[in-house]
Amino acid sequence: MAKEILTKIKLQVKGGQANPAPPVGPALGQAGLNIQEFCTRFNAASKDKMGQVVPVEITVYKDRSYTFVMKEPPASELLKQVAGIQKGSGKALTEKIGSITRAQLREAAQKKLPDLNTKNIEAAMKILEGTARQMGLEIK
Repeated sequence: MAKEILTKIKLQVKGGQANPAPPVGPALGQAGLNIQEFCTRFNAASKDKMGQVVPVEITVYKDRSYTFVMKEPPASELLKQVAGIQKGSGKALTEKIGSITRAQLREAAQKKLPDLNTKNIEAAMKILEGTARQMGLEIK
């Protein structure tokens, strides 16, 4: 028989840098989980993504046990990495802050593909292209 799910918690934490401070501590504390144990397990699992923002989905069961699934960094984070910028444009329509090539867009789309609702790389590129446009990036 499957365990009964109590709740699901979604967080975005920097890889290898989870600590009991907000947002991790309060979210897990409300669910009655051992915060330090989660931080240790998460940091060990995400040490290869050190410093990157890593979305994590934590499934909490009735017996206070839990499992977590790490996802790929958000599309905007991948695009910022590829373009070498700190943040997106505040006025994306009028202020362009950089540009990326189609090859760079394809590389970012391949990384993000497991989390998207498509298996087609061309469709994934269109999804990320829209995100890039909203950030003020040009695709060449």
